[in-house]
Amino acid sequence: MVTTGRNDSKAVTAENHIADESEGSFPQRPIVAVGAVVFKDNSVLLVRRGHPPSEGLWAIPGGKVCLGETLQTAAEREILEETGLTIRALEPVYTFDHIERDEAGRIRFHYVIVDLLAEYLGGRIRSGDDAREARWVEPGEIANMTVSARTRDLLRRQFQFG
Repeated sequence: MVTTGRNDSKAVTAENHIADESEGSFPQRPIVAVGAVVFKDNSVLLVRRGHPPSEGLWAIPGGKVCLGETLQTAAEREILEETGLTIRALEPVYTFDHIERDEAGRIRFHYVIVDLLAEYLGGRIRSGDDAREARWVEPGEIANMTVSARTRDLLRRQFQFG
């Protein structure tokens, strides 16, 4: 990471993205994030989240959109970072809010998440970035996993999966 030389919470990454290290928990505004719904054979790609929100739950992989990124570029970058896989992100298939409050009623997390259908191109699966685990999940396995409610809803409604 190349810093700006300023003594604040903003830093410029090598990709010319501005990262605000204070964003995530207790944000000043909603944060846009993406996920990628990726199928291979008869399985879907899921990750077990390693950090809040949804820590420990299995979910569609993804993350925050950086300034200047398209939804598709962000999804492709996030899936590579979290799973080691290369994808081609296609059209949006599901959009939702994730808002969590703390005990005092303050907004701890506020994400607007756009999940995109994606085509698997290649790579060897591994967990990385903030994913605790990454794997291909078959329809019969999902009932026995701790899957986020939104992921379960998306897979059932849009893809009759699980």
